[in-house]
Amino acid sequence: MTEPVNPNDAPRQRVQTSLDRQGMMQALGVRLLAVAPGTVTLALPYSDRVTQQQGGFHGGAMGALADIAGGYAALTVAPEGMEVTTVEYKINFLAAFQGGELQATGRVTKAGKRIIVTAAEVVHVAADGKRSDCAVMQQTLVPVPKTY
Repeated sequence: MTEPVNPNDAPRQRVQTSLDRQGMMQALGVRLLAVAPGTVTLALPYSDRVTQQQGGFHGGAMGALADIAGGYAALTVAPEGMEVTTVEYKINFLAAFQGGELQATGRVTKAGKRIIVTAAEVVHVAADGKRSDCAVMQQTLVPVPKTY
Protein backbone atom coordinates (compact mmCIF):
# COMPACT_ATOMS: atom_id res chain seq x y z
CA MET A 1 0.00 0.00 0.00
CA THR A 2 1.30 3.45 -0.94
CA GLU A 3 1.43 6.03 1.82
CA PRO A 4 -0.37 9.31 1.12
CA VAL A 5 1.86 12.21 0.18
CA ASN A 6 2.09 14.74 2.97
CA PRO A 7 1.60 18.21 1.41
CA ASN A 8 3.89 19.62 4.11
CA ASP A 9 6.77 17.56 2.64
CA ALA A 10 6.53 19.27 -0.78
CA PRO A 11 8.94 22.14 0.04
CA ARG A 12 11.50 19.68 1.45
CA GLN A 13 11.23 17.45 -1.62
CA ARG A 14 11.57 20.47 -3.92
CA VAL A 15 14.76 21.55 -2.15
CA GLN A 16 16.21 18.04 -1.89
CA THR A 17 15.61 17.36 -5.60
CA SER A 18 17.47 20.55 -6.52
CA LEU A 19 20.29 19.91 -4.02
CA ASP A 20 20.79 16.41 -5.43
CA ARG A 21 21.50 18.00 -8.84
CA GLN A 22 24.30 20.24 -7.50
CA GLY A 23 27.62 18.55 -8.21
CA MET A 24 29.62 20.94 -6.05
CA MET A 25 27.39 20.48 -3.02
CA GLN A 26 27.47 16.70 -3.48
CA ALA A 27 31.28 16.75 -3.74
CA LEU A 28 31.52 18.76 -0.52
CA GLY A 29 29.11 16.47 1.35
CA VAL A 30 26.42 19.10 2.05
CA ARG A 31 23.26 17.72 3.64
CA LEU A 32 19.80 19.13 4.04
CA LEU A 33 18.80 19.43 7.72
CA ALA A 34 15.54 21.38 7.77
CA VAL A 35 13.03 23.04 5.45
CA ALA A 36 10.08 25.29 6.27
CA PRO A 37 8.46 27.97 4.11
CA GLY A 38 11.06 30.73 3.83
CA THR A 39 13.74 28.89 5.83
CA VAL A 40 16.34 26.21 5.02
CA THR A 41 19.21 24.78 7.09
CA LEU A 42 22.14 22.91 5.53
CA ALA A 43 25.25 21.28 7.02
CA LEU A 44 28.81 21.05 5.67
CA PRO A 45 31.12 18.54 7.41
CA TYR A 46 34.78 19.36 7.98
CA SER A 47 37.08 17.58 5.52
CA ASP A 48 40.26 18.28 3.56
CA ARG A 49 38.01 19.30 0.62
CA VAL A 50 36.82 22.46 2.44
CA THR A 51 39.97 23.74 4.17
CA GLN A 52 42.37 26.59 3.54
CA GLN A 53 46.14 26.42 3.99
CA GLN A 54 45.99 26.74 7.81
CA GLY A 55 43.49 23.91 8.19
CA GLY A 56 40.35 25.96 8.89
CA PHE A 57 37.16 25.99 6.85
CA HIS A 58 37.83 27.96 3.65
CA GLY A 59 35.89 31.21 3.22
CA GLY A 60 34.81 30.02 -0.22
CA ALA A 61 33.20 26.95 1.34
CA MET A 62 31.46 29.12 3.97
CA GLY A 63 30.25 31.49 1.26
CA ALA A 64 28.99 28.65 -0.91
CA LEU A 65 27.10 27.11 2.01
CA ALA A 66 25.51 30.45 2.96
CA ASP A 67 24.63 31.13 -0.70
CA ILE A 68 22.95 27.75 -1.10
CA ALA A 69 21.05 28.01 2.22
CA GLY A 70 19.72 31.46 1.28
CA GLY A 71 18.96 30.29 -2.24
CA TYR A 72 16.97 27.31 -1.05
CA ALA A 73 15.07 29.45 1.45
CA ALA A 74 14.11 31.59 -1.57
CA LEU A 75 13.16 28.49 -3.55
CA THR A 76 10.57 27.59 -0.91
CA VAL A 77 8.65 30.79 -1.72
CA ALA A 78 9.27 30.87 -5.50
CA PRO A 79 6.37 29.89 -7.75
CA GLU A 80 6.15 26.30 -8.98
CA GLY A 81 8.04 25.82 -12.22
CA MET A 82 10.64 28.39 -11.21
CA GLU A 83 14.12 28.12 -9.73
CA VAL A 84 16.20 30.95 -8.27
CA THR A 85 19.64 32.26 -9.06
CA THR A 86 21.87 34.54 -7.02
CA VAL A 87 22.39 38.08 -8.30
CA GLU A 88 24.69 39.10 -5.46
CA TYR A 89 25.61 38.41 -1.88
CA LYS A 90 27.67 40.06 0.80
CA ILE A 91 29.22 37.97 3.55
CA ASN A 92 31.00 38.86 6.76
CA PHE A 93 33.31 36.21 8.22
CA LEU A 94 33.24 36.34 12.01
CA ALA A 95 35.62 33.55 13.03
CA ALA A 96 37.59 30.59 11.66
CA PHE A 97 37.12 27.00 12.84
CA GLN A 98 38.45 23.48 12.32
CA GLY A 99 36.69 20.15 12.79
CA GLY A 100 33.01 19.61 13.44
CA GLU A 101 30.68 21.02 10.82
CA LEU A 102 29.20 24.26 9.61
CA GLN A 103 25.46 24.79 9.60
CA ALA A 104 23.90 27.57 7.54
CA THR A 105 20.33 28.72 7.98
CA GLY A 106 18.89 30.86 5.19
CA ARG A 107 15.77 32.96 5.76
CA VAL A 108 13.68 34.97 3.34
CA THR A 109 13.66 38.65 4.30
CA LYS A 110 11.43 39.85 1.43
CA ALA A 111 9.89 37.87 -1.40
CA GLY A 112 8.80 39.92 -4.39
CA LYS A 113 7.81 38.95 -7.93
CA ARG A 114 11.13 40.08 -9.44
CA ILE A 115 13.61 39.73 -6.57
CA ILE A 116 13.90 37.79 -3.35
CA VAL A 117 16.12 39.02 -0.52
CA THR A 118 17.48 36.53 2.02
CA ALA A 119 19.86 36.45 4.96
CA ALA A 120 21.91 33.50 6.21
CA GLU A 121 23.71 32.76 9.42
CA VAL A 122 26.57 30.25 9.46
CA VAL A 123 27.50 28.59 12.74
CA HIS A 124 30.24 26.14 13.61
CA VAL A 125 29.11 23.06 15.53
CA ALA A 126 32.00 21.42 17.38
CA ALA A 127 32.19 17.69 18.12
CA ASP A 128 30.97 18.39 21.68
CA GLY A 129 27.93 20.28 20.31
CA LYS A 130 29.19 23.77 21.13
CA ARG A 131 27.79 26.28 18.62
CA SER A 132 29.76 29.39 17.58
CA ASP A 133 28.92 32.17 15.13
CA CYS A 134 31.00 31.88 11.97
CA ALA A 135 29.57 34.16 9.24
CA VAL A 136 26.54 36.24 8.22
CA MET A 137 25.33 36.91 4.69
CA GLN A 138 22.73 38.98 2.85
CA GLN A 139 21.70 37.97 -0.65
CA THR A 140 19.56 39.01 -3.61
CA LEU A 141 18.11 36.37 -5.93
CA VAL A 142 15.86 36.35 -8.97
CA PRO A 143 13.32 33.72 -9.99
CA VAL A 144 14.18 32.00 -13.29
CA PRO A 145 12.35 29.29 -15.26
CA LYS A 146 13.18 25.74 -14.25
CA THR A 147 14.90 24.03 -17.19
CA TYR A 148 15.03 20.40 -16.08
